[in-house]
Amino acid sequence: MVEFQVNDPSLESQWRAIILFGKNSATYKFAFAKSLLELASKETTRISLSDLAKPFATNIVDHLRVNDKQGNSSSSKFLNSCRSFIQDEINEEELLITTERLGFANVIDAFQNVNGDTIPSPFYEKDFSVGKKEIVVRDELLKLKENFHFQNFDQEVEARWNLVETAWNLQINPNLLEVQYDEDRSLFFLQNDIMRRRNVTSVRDALNGYQKGKCFYSFQDISINPLSKNLCQVDHFLPHANKLYHHRNGTNLNGVWNLVLADKDINNNKKARIPEKRFLQRLYNRNEFYINSKHPLAETIINQTGKSPEQRRSFLEKQYNLALNFSLHTWKPEIELKGNF
Repeated sequence: MVEFQVNDPSLESQWRAIILFGKNSATYKFAFAKSLLELASKETTRISLSDLAKPFATNIVDHLRVNDKQGNSSSSKFLNSCRSFIQDEINEEELLITTERLGFANVIDAFQNVNGDTIPSPFYEKDFSVGKKEIVVRDELLKLKENFHFQNFDQEVEARWNLVETAWNLQINPNLLEVQYDEDRSLFFLQNDIMRRRNVTSVRDALNGYQKGKCFYSFQDISINPLSKNLCQVDHFLPHANKLYHHRNGTNLNGVWNLVLADKDINNNKKARIPEKRFLQRLYNRNEFYINSKHPLAETIINQTGKSPEQRRSFLEKQYNLALNFSLHTWKPEIELKGNF
């Protein structure tokens, strides 16, 4: 997480650090994050836990309907209440009372804590003075709404949530967890000898946060909104055209390690050319962000590129040099802003 925020104290970087690097003992963090984004959208400055209970519980219930395991704990009274609501054993009013009493027990204090310390610019404070149980929204959260990247945050949270809960619910040895790429549909999916294919999340949504919402090559802001005219493209860092040669050397160019997001004009200009070698360090850094965040894609990247940082560096160097055998020239973007990873 420290490397992720080097030279980047921005609010969007702190938000992404929470979502990408914060503790994942349960998915309450993601439900709370989506609730906070909703507050920012409405420019709410204070909200009681009783009012916050509805969006928070709704997010949990929606995910429980698809994946029953939403935490590492063997038992949870709050999650059991959500399950009872799904089974029509309790009504919404009863669910919200339980949510206010049990659902926020740890998440409010833990949410803004990353790697043992509170983020530099907290997004809210809690007011639990006599007779009150409220969240006080700080200007930092409201300013996120004015940020270009705000449009992408909900999708990024949802993608992270989907990957975490899918990994838990499959109960597969992490060493056997292989996230694969469906190029035609721009989806990540899971499949092995003991399960049918299971679609997990959009590739764009899963990759964007780890690139800080920037084009991998030009470092311009990019959008992952499917309705946006500037929807970014998924690119193979090392050209997909050379996949057969790499495959003979035991390498899959469709692997997560080789997929990046790029501004569509930049990517159309790149075509099947190899980026200048200086971009290889950025690819290494991006992959390490996944690994350091204990992301489900981390195991896939480790399996594909090596168990140690040294092995992963060596792997990228080897694949880059192999790709150069098919190209007379390297490529760089016509537009390039200063990057920070």
